[in-house]
Amino acid sequence: MTITPRPERRWTWVQARPEVPPKAVKDEVSAMAREIVETHLKPSYIEPPPKDPRWNYIVDIFTKWRGRYFYFMSRYACPGPNTNSPFFDTGFARLEYISDGSFSLAFMRHTGKWEGIWSDMTLDDALRSICSEPFFQP
Repeated sequence: MTITPRPERRWTWVQARPEVPPKAVKDEVSAMAREIVETHLKPSYIEPPPKDPRWNYIVDIFTKWRGRYFYFMSRYACPGPNTNSPFFDTGFARLEYISDGSFSLAFMRHTGKWEGIWSDMTLDDALRSICSEPFFQP
């Protein structure tokens, strides 16, 4: 019987992610996302209210920052007599600021949890993915 030595364990340094991105990054992301929302997402997904509404339907798409995360949100109207609230908001895409010009991209699963699918993307690539990939539908 031979005994093989355990591999040596070492500590490594991993750069900490910033709590909040710089203001210039926030402004750039907000401006580019606003253009995507107005030119692509709203025309594609917002329709006039149905004549006999029985189900929830999208009335608005917007964005917001929370810490280092940038969310694409949709607001739904809740018709019907048994609703708790006339509207509710839910996220469908999330950008996470990692470092200079680098973002991670996630989508909201049907389970209510964020699923990260790409990391270390440029802002242009992330926004292009939100417009073209089927994961990011409101």
